Amino acid sequence: MAFTGAATVTDIGPDAIRTAPRPAAADAAADAAPVRAAQPLRKAELHASVCDPVLDTMTFLNEITSRYPEAISFAPGRPYDGFFDSEQIFTHLRRYLNHLEEQGNSAQQVRTAMYQYGPTAGQIREIIADSLRADENIDVPAESIVVTVGAQEAMLLVLRALITGPDDVLLVSSPCYVGITGAARLLDVAVTAVEEREDGISCADLEAAIRNERARGRRPRAFYVVPDHSNPSGTTMGPRARTELLALAARHGILVLEDSPYRLVSPGRPLPTLKSLDRAHSVVHLGSFSKTVFPGARVGFVIADQPVLDDAGRTGLLADELAKIKSMVTVNTSSLSQGAVAGALLAADGMVSELNTAAAAYYGDAMRATLRELDRHLPAERREAIGVRWNEPTGGFFLTLRVPFRADNAALIRSAQDFGVIWTPMSYFHPGGGGTHGIRLSTSYLTPTQIEEGAARLARFIEAWSATPEGTAP
Repeated sequence: MAFTGAATVTDIGPDAIRTAPRPAAADAAADAAPVRAAQPLRKAELHASVCDPVLDTMTFLNEITSRYPEAISFAPGRPYDGFFDSEQIFTHLRRYLNHLEEQGNSAQQVRTAMYQYGPTAGQIREIIADSLRADENIDVPAESIVVTVGAQEAMLLVLRALITGPDDVLLVSSPCYVGITGAARLLDVAVTAVEEREDGISCADLEAAIRNERARGRRPRAFYVVPDHSNPSGTTMGPRARTELLALAARHGILVLEDSPYRLVSPGRPLPTLKSLDRAHSVVHLGSFSKTVFPGARVGFVIADQPVLDDAGRTGLLADELAKIKSMVTVNTSSLSQGAVAGALLAADGMVSELNTAAAAYYGDAMRATLRELDRHLPAERREAIGVRWNEPTGGFFLTLRVPFRADNAALIRSAQDFGVIWTPMSYFHPGGGGTHGIRLSTSYLTPTQIEEGAARLARFIEAWSATPEGTAP
């Protein structure tokens, strides 16, 4: 109306808004005009993370695996398929639905819980909290837990909440799981590597790194570590080192990001989690059901019971802030996936360790078989002569070898092509550089027969490449 001067639409009348037909000549000219092809985007103008090698590692390994399907692969750090039964998913879901009904929910409420968007922080937090108390001696309120899309999302949320500027730094043990360094790269978070020794991380080294960062005017915010059978090195922190790490974190006012997905799928009684020993709210625990229930669910969680004080003097939990961030990332974790995981936990009375008794035994056998076969094909005298050594983890999925040649992508391709065996270069896991002579082997996904043949092929590859000058192919 402002354009016509009329008071109402009725006053305008149909003639005022009738449009004249477009001249045919104009249509013909438009049809004849050449359509310019869209210009390709320049990769250099995208976020720098897309050019970071750490984001290419899994893609490259998948490509090698598909290119050489007959090769035996020690690369995937995934659970063994033999423990999964497709029908069990329905059993898990039915158990959870029964639980909702037993809690007094109506049919409409049960339907809503499964079909609608759920609470951002998760709808199975109470069940997870009960399981943690029963199995891990971690006693935290359900409100301090956020259910995530795998532990990977938990890492992203925690880093986004903690890192506020370019002077904030994430410390990581090195070698380090690529998921945390990849998340840091996406968020432009500065990462400082603290090199592991052969028996794991040294608190003296970590403290030196903290002091060095502060001397540079930077603020160390958190230290990421996998204390049990770590990925990729397979090392486990001893009891004394755990106590020292917690004391160091409290003394310096930094948080420890504890990621420990392999402890309940490993044989023997595990050492206490850092979170179960935490009395100063120094530990943010990153949890995952990918190894203990099944990875296809993509359900993880984070325990963030750290108090957060706002400008008005009100105190909340770090978990509340993480839920706000999650609401803008994934909105909520799949209700179906949460239901399947909850059903498995309920069926085991929360005892994930008992749920995984057979799996832990299998993985322990696989690790021992791999070590035994390596020793058979490369006995101590021979490996000393050519400069090969490896560690001997007591659990988890991974062990590492040091070899006298560059274990890079070129060597991996030749290993797959000429010797029929695939592994992972350790250089992928060193954010500060290094690991060029290291190989990671995953033992979890293979059968005993595959391990026997794969170790023999790997030994032949190592023998061949150890007999050549550094950096050249045999």
